Amino acid sequence: MNKIEHLGIAVKDLAASEQIFTDLLGEAPYKREEVESEKVITSFFSVGESKIELLQATGDESPIAKFIEKKGEGIHHIAFAVDDIQAEIERLTELGYSMIHDKPKEGADGKLIAFMHPKSSNRVLVELCADKPV
Repeated sequence: MNKIEHLGIAVKDLAASEQIFTDLLGEAPYKREEVESEKVITSFFSVGESKIELLQATGDESPIAKFIEKKGEGIHHIAFAVDDIQAEIERLTELGYSMIHDKPKEGADGKLIAFMHPKSSNRVLVELCADKPV
């Protein structure tokens, strides 16, 4: 693991949440992006070497909509940057951790992603992310 890549925060109202974080950080988000496969719209803020990712559901079947329904708005996941995402998936699996994804998939902000099941990590949803190969 190289660093905390970002913290994902589930929100109901992306525009209102963007205003809160713009006020807090003194800077507007650098990117908004819809990730159809995850049924979310994301908004990214730079914070030093890390980022804040706001996530708003685009439909009731979105994992973010389900998260907010169960737990309310708030921190959804912590993402760690890795160099070789497939090797990290295999390493963690070999150590006995349960992965939601056994292969990386496309995520937001030009990343490949895979999630570890929160039952394996003290109920914290952990995301691995790596830059897409060029």
